[in-house]
Parts: sequence; C-alpha cells; structure tokens
Amino acid sequence: MKNFAITSLLLICLLSFGYAQDYRTGIGLRGGFANGLTIKHFMGGSTAFEGIIASRWKGLELTGLFEFHNQAFQSDRLYWYIGFGGHVGFWNGDNTRWGTDGTSYTVAGIDGILGLEYNFREIPFNIGIDWKPAYNFVGYSGFWADGGALSIRYIF
Repeated sequence: MKNFAITSLLLICLLSFGYAQDYRTGIGLRGGFANGLTIKHFMGGSTAFEGIIASRWKGLELTGLFEFHNQAFQSDRLYWYIGFGGHVGFWNGDNTRWGTDGTSYTVAGIDGILGLEYNFREIPFNIGIDWKPAYNFVGYSGFWADGGALSIRYIF
C-alpha cells in the first residue's frame, strides 16, 4: 500500500504541469504518531475541507475536517489554520499501554486542528505542521492530545 501511494504521487507529479501558487487541491503524505494520506480541497475563499486516512495501532481511522485559513506573519506563502471535524475507525489493543490484548476497538469522535502551512513558490508542493487533538465518544473513549503531524502535499 505504501509503495502504491508513493508511486502514484510521483506519477502525478511527473505527468502534471503544476504551478506553485495559491492552490485549490492538494494531496500528499502525513506523518506523525499516525501515518497516512491527506487531501485538502478549498471550497472558496479561505475555507477548506481536509480528509485524512491514517493508520495506527494496526488499525485505520478516517477523519474529515472543515478548516479556516489565514495569512500568517505577513508572509504571502505562510498560512495558519484552525478547524473542526470528526473521525471513525478501528484500532487493535495489542501491545498498547491503554488497550486490552486481543481486543479491537471501534471508535468515533470529534477532532480539532491547529496548524501552519507553507506553499513553495518554485515547486508545486506545500508543507504543513499541525496539532489535531481528538475526543472519542464511542469505543475507547477519552481525550487524545497526541495527534500532531507533518504533511507534504502536491498542490494543483
């Protein structure tokens, strides 16, 4: 799966003639405590929808976020953003401090996000760092503050 994702991303980059400017859609990789794919699409103005598919604890989690972007530090390429959304997924409790060995957890909850994103001028990529806390209402419930990650996206 990882090889397919990387190969697909490289193929898109080679076959497209993208320009590094304010973008409408970006797709890329997200790495942190949970690793996966991210896609962000601007719906107009400064609002965007971000979808994340991430893997952690031998499970999978799908997250949808609604984000508000604004210029940061008077830089024309750096933006801060804040948003909210929700997630659903499943985890394996084996080899974790919090779970029970042999138990799988189906989870659902709400998410917040706060981050910075830089759009490169010379190449059609951006890089972002964010903190995405979450609260599970279903499954293994509670507050999760360790949702930080680094994202690299191809933008078009």
